[in-house]
Amino acid sequence: MNEESRPAGQQKIKLKIKSPSVSGFMPMLEAWAAGGELNEVLKNRVEKAVLLKDAGVPLFPNDFTRNADVGSILREHGGSDEDQLAALEIGYRIAGRIMALRSFGKAAFIHLKDGGELLQVFVQKSDLGDEAYDVFRKLDMGDTVGVSGKLFRTKTGELTLRAETVKLITKSMRPLPEKYHGLKDVEIRYRQRYVDLIVTPRTAEIFRKRTIIIRELRRFLDGRGFLEVETPILQAIPGGATAKPFETFHNTLNMKLFMRIAPELYLKRLVVGGFDKVYEIGRQFRNEGISTQHNPEFTMCEFYWAYANYIDLMDLTERMFAQLAQAATGGTVVPYQGQEIDLTPGRWRRVSFRQSLEEIGGLPPALLDDYAAARKHVTERGEKVLDSDKLGKVQAKLFDMYVEPRLIQPTFVYGYPTDISPLSRKNDADPTITDRFELFITGREMANAFSELNDPVDQLLRFQEQVREKDAGDEEAHRMDYDYIRALEYGMPPAGGQGVGIDRLVMLLTDSPSIREVILFPLLRPET
Repeated sequence: MNEESRPAGQQKIKLKIKSPSVSGFMPMLEAWAAGGELNEVLKNRVEKAVLLKDAGVPLFPNDFTRNADVGSILREHGGSDEDQLAALEIGYRIAGRIMALRSFGKAAFIHLKDGGELLQVFVQKSDLGDEAYDVFRKLDMGDTVGVSGKLFRTKTGELTLRAETVKLITKSMRPLPEKYHGLKDVEIRYRQRYVDLIVTPRTAEIFRKRTIIIRELRRFLDGRGFLEVETPILQAIPGGATAKPFETFHNTLNMKLFMRIAPELYLKRLVVGGFDKVYEIGRQFRNEGISTQHNPEFTMCEFYWAYANYIDLMDLTERMFAQLAQAATGGTVVPYQGQEIDLTPGRWRRVSFRQSLEEIGGLPPALLDDYAAARKHVTERGEKVLDSDKLGKVQAKLFDMYVEPRLIQPTFVYGYPTDISPLSRKNDADPTITDRFELFITGREMANAFSELNDPVDQLLRFQEQVREKDAGDEEAHRMDYDYIRALEYGMPPAGGQGVGIDRLVMLLTDSPSIREVILFPLLRPET
């Protein structure tokens, strides 16, 4: 066996062939070796690449043009019979990744994947010629090729392209996962999403549906006169939610900044400015835990509607979710982890926060009204309660423990305590609660909405109370924002506002159990 070695003093890398072309691949071989990845399979890929290069075959050309894609061919000719295909005068030039290869000596069948669709290609030595077929024999699974030829049907009836030419477009230096096992390691699937998308059809389908859902959401809001806007991601004062932000620093301005936790306060400034219907779809960032339902960066849609209230938003939300479900799944009853979730408007449950604790959570009124007893109940079950936490916050912890997991079918829970709703309008009949709701489906929160607080004095007092809670140790308490108070002093019309978690919505409509399944590149620890 001949040896191709590293520079002096470094470990030798042995290949089966000797060629000056090997030197061009040494940086990659060395990187593989340094990472402990170098093996015979990868060496074999390099050896084939060297043979192709020595034969004058470009490994990464950029001169192939196609006149069709696999999807359009399947749509136009998926139902054509042999006679109809034979009558076609046009020849097709397509490109795709080799996902399967069956060789029979002087002929082979390959499956090309293009945009999620597969088409069989028949390659025969007598059609390509000896030299071109010899190049074809050096191709691997995972290589991207361009093929020209005409359509026919095999004896088994499969639509197939008979190759007249085959051109290597991109050489795949790493092998794809074995066909029947694929990527079983979940972390590798998330970390190497590019491979996951290639070999796992369901993954690609989830993200195509995600695009459909977001596009349909825009169509829904645009069709009702809402204006899409953009607000700052870097903020001097993070606001619009109770959450711990990520911090960063702007060198030129010499100031600390925060990644936004919500766009709410900026969107409501726009309502003050006369934009009666606005929305934004974008990333939010919260420096909190990671779970099957939480990712530090996530996508949310927030919208604000002047002269509307939280009841109007409930009605709107039912119609919105039904339309999105119809677009993504074809119906308003969707499967989720073995259950049927009915999103049909008019069938959604509406229950007050207090009622949910008693009737769904099974908690006695005496416990709910006794701060000391409620706090003891919560802490004995491992939940942390700060000295600054009021009864409403303790009740919210009881809600998380006993009610939320049981809300499987769409349920609006309304009338949240005022002391955990710093931006919500107080209820006229009972100022201890707010005109706010949260939407729960499959045991998790899907949306948060309320009639907006537009009284600047009330908002100032609420902010001041939040500042006291922050000083007492609550890292998630809302910060003071005097400019927002000033905006309210100019007068904001009554309005309803809502935030919808896009990732959780996509989880629901794609039957995905984890938020990492619906985020292309979820946050992961660095590889060790």
